Amino acid sequence: MAHLLIVEDDELLRDALGAQLGQAGHRITTAADGAEALELLALQGFDGVVLDLGLPLVDGLTVLRRLRQRLPALPVLILTARDGVEDRVEGLNAGADDYLTKPFNRDELLARLQALLRRASLPAFGVNTAPAPSVPTAGNLRLDPQLPRAWLGNEAIDLTQREWVLLDLLVRHSGQVVSREDVLAAWQSEPAETGGVASNALEVYVHRLRRKLSGSTLNIRNIRGLGYLLESAGAP
Repeated sequence: MAHLLIVEDDELLRDALGAQLGQAGHRITTAADGAEALELLALQGFDGVVLDLGLPLVDGLTVLRRLRQRLPALPVLILTARDGVEDRVEGLNAGADDYLTKPFNRDELLARLQALLRRASLPAFGVNTAPAPSVPTAGNLRLDPQLPRAWLGNEAIDLTQREWVLLDLLVRHSGQVVSREDVLAAWQSEPAETGGVASNALEVYVHRLRRKLSGSTLNIRNIRGLGYLLESAGAP
């Protein structure tokens, strides 16, 4: 099952696409405009995007270009009424993996999307399960900073932007204490999430990560007065 983002301003089409892809076994999140899509992409992890071009607030090509700066490997299928050759070339050059024009055959849409998801899954779930040296791992958890994504075994973990930064920091310093100051500095180097940083925000995010790592062999230990330590379960 993939987590897909559908970005479409036509409510009827958005709902119909969500229903069809949901029936195919995928988990669906939708956005009605480009600004909402960018916010969701910053806060959540997705396995693929179905993207309209004629969007309000922020147009689809701008969404695609900004997405590619942060998520270069995320599969994106453009679904649009713009059927000119120039439009196709512009969309593909901006970073789309596939381009389908409206009106479209829904079986073809599903087949194209499934093909994109299969290709995208090969590096993470291929026959050779040994991770590349550049991919941080800890226990049965592995991270791919290029996406950025994280997996427990073969299951992708949905992470917000701050959860990703915190987890990446803990994994890269596995077995060492990561101070609160280190985490806050790493957060400040990233684009801000909605809502700002409350005084107890770090504890909240650590609690969320503990829940998301509950199926792993890892534990985030609070070292009083110092910070947080990622360790294997049962470690002294």
